[in-house]
Amino acid sequence: MLPQSLPPNWFLRARLKFRHLQLFLALDEHRNLHRAAASLNLSQPAASKLLGDLEDALGFPLFERHARGIEPNWYGELMIRHARVILSELAVAGSELTALQAGHSGKVTVGTVMAPAVELVVPAVDAVRQGHPGLQIFVDVDTSPVLVDRLRQGQLDFAIARIPADADPTPFIYEEIGDEELCFVCRSGHPLAGMDLVTLEDLVGQTWVLQPHGSLLRRLVHQMFRSRRLPIPAQVIESASVVMSMAMIDKTDALSVTARALAELYCSTNRFSILKFEKRFSVEPYGLVLMQNHPLSPGARTLLAAIRAALPRPAVPDLERSGTAP
Repeated sequence: MLPQSLPPNWFLRARLKFRHLQLFLALDEHRNLHRAAASLNLSQPAASKLLGDLEDALGFPLFERHARGIEPNWYGELMIRHARVILSELAVAGSELTALQAGHSGKVTVGTVMAPAVELVVPAVDAVRQGHPGLQIFVDVDTSPVLVDRLRQGQLDFAIARIPADADPTPFIYEEIGDEELCFVCRSGHPLAGMDLVTLEDLVGQTWVLQPHGSLLRRLVHQMFRSRRLPIPAQVIESASVVMSMAMIDKTDALSVTARALAELYCSTNRFSILKFEKRFSVEPYGLVLMQNHPLSPGARTLLAAIRAALPRPAVPDLERSGTAP
C-alpha cells in the first residue's frame, strides 16, 4: 500500500542510482524494456531487476507492464520529469567544469517569443559575444507554453515569454517587459498593400496563414473579428512556423499576423508589406521568466544582464542582487 509520505532521504533508503535516472528516460523514449536496456548497454534482466528493486523499495509501481511494452503511470511520469531535470543539470555542470578548465565561459540557453528575439536578444547576444567570445549561446524561439515547459524541465536557463494562464506561477520569477505589437503582413504586390488605410472589414474573406487553433495569435485574430461581428477567417493555412508563413505570403495572396519587430525585419527586403491597419493592436505583455531558487551560471548571468541593458526601461526587481535569483 502507498505510504502516507516518503521520508526526506527516501532516495538513499531506496538506493536510487544514477542508472535509474538514465533508465527512466530510456523507458520514456522507447516504451519497451528490451530496447531501453539495449540503449544503455544493459541486458534486459539487469534493467528489469534495476527497476523492480526500486519499485519494491518504494512500495508501489512506477510503470505498467503490458504485452505491447511498458508505460509509466502517474508516479513514473513524475520520476521521468525529475530525472530529466537532474540529468540536464548534471550536463550543464559538466559543460561549465569543462569550460572553466579550458578557460572559457561555459554555455547559456535562452528561450524567447518572436518580438524580443529581434529587439532584445539579438543586440544582447552581439554585445556579449564581443566581450565573451568563448561563451556558447543557444537561442530557442518558440511559443510561451513550449518555452515555459522547457524552462521548468531545466532545458533553458531563462526565457522571455508569458506564463500561460493555466500554469502554476509559483515556481517562477516574472519581470514584465512590455506588450508585443502585432501587424498584418502580405506580399508587396498584394491588392491591400497599396491602401492608405486597411480596416477589419477589408480583411473579410481573405486567405490567411495563421498559427494553429488555441494559439495566442489565432485567438486574438478571432476575437478581433468577433468583436466587430464579422465572420472569422475561414480560408486558413495553419502553421506554427514563421518561415512557412512568410514563404506562403511570398508566393500567394495570403495574409498573416506576426510581431511588428519581426515583420519590419522581413519587410526590409521589399518583398513584403505591413498593412496600414486602422489601429495599433498587440497581445498581452511578455517578460523575463526565471525559476525560483535556481541560481544561474556565470554565462547566463552575463547574458541576462545584457538583455536587461537592452530594455527600454529597467526590469523590476533587480534579481541579480536579491537572495532568490541568479
